[in-house]
Amino acid sequence: MRFVRFLAVAGLLVPVIWFGCGPFERRNLSPALGFTTIEGQRVNLEEWRGRPVLLAFWASNCRSCLEEMPELAAMFRDYQGQGLRMAAVAMPYDVPSRVVSLAGKEGWPFPVALDPLGELAGALGVELVPNCYLLDGDGAIVATHLGKPDFRELRGTIDKLLREG
Repeated sequence: MRFVRFLAVAGLLVPVIWFGCGPFERRNLSPALGFTTIEGQRVNLEEWRGRPVLLAFWASNCRSCLEEMPELAAMFRDYQGQGLRMAAVAMPYDVPSRVVSLAGKEGWPFPVALDPLGELAGALGVELVPNCYLLDGDGAIVATHLGKPDFRELRGTIDKLLREG
């Protein structure tokens, strides 16, 4: 019985885990949605319209999240001048002082955000991390990835969005 339950759960999760796997329903996020950076700046997604946006949800106690941050930082540095917008959004349950301390110590080049009320995570249904959402210039979700992304594939998708935009 456990094996059957495992197969049922695995069958539901596998299509969600990979970018571009299976049909993906494009939906736009409300432009009023946003986040507050650890510096206290409020960013509404509307301000980032017209450019691809990568939202990387993470937690300070998530080893996989911390392991992917250097690759996210390198990708951000490579694409920032081409128009990519990106934010690392800490989960609502994360301790803000820990997020601020870790971000300061690591010196990540992208905005690090707090989402203490779960406004953004709730709108996207994010419960597990690491979890990335890629939006096109119109604010439509074009790809998601639960777990560490395939960065080569992610870069290819970003390249395509930048060419189209």
